[in-house]
Amino acid sequence: MQIDPRGPRFAAALTTLVLIAVLLTGSGLLLALQAVVFALGTIGGLRRSPYGWVYRTLVRPRLAPPTTTEDERPPRFAQGVGLAFAAIGTLGFLTGVAWLGLLTAGFALAAAFLNAVFGYCLGCEMYLVVRRAQGRLDPTP
Repeated sequence: MQIDPRGPRFAAALTTLVLIAVLLTGSGLLLALQAVVFALGTIGGLRRSPYGWVYRTLVRPRLAPPTTTEDERPPRFAQGVGLAFAAIGTLGFLTGVAWLGLLTAGFALAAAFLNAVFGYCLGCEMYLVVRRAQGRLDPTP
């Protein structure tokens, strides 16, 4: 499935704001809600993500059509990576290991910020590395 590449960048901007709030407040609940957003994007696809819905409904109609599209799989994989960090961080907050929650939220924030501001998706790059490694390990195309 092809997507408008501006959608994931918009979602990354919202994620950046949420994760800044997590770091400022130390809120495990807020990080858990962000984990749910990541889970919906990972399992249901970017169009089922709440941020995807906001982009598609409120932002996209006000923009010119995209000049290019991109494969949904790398950003969807990136949502899964974000989910892993947010889930570990939420577990840290819930078990009283606040430093773990803050550390993982900080890593997720760095990745979201890079995507939102510079269009560089760390999770997407990880997807490509994994796919290349699979290609070397699996002789069938």
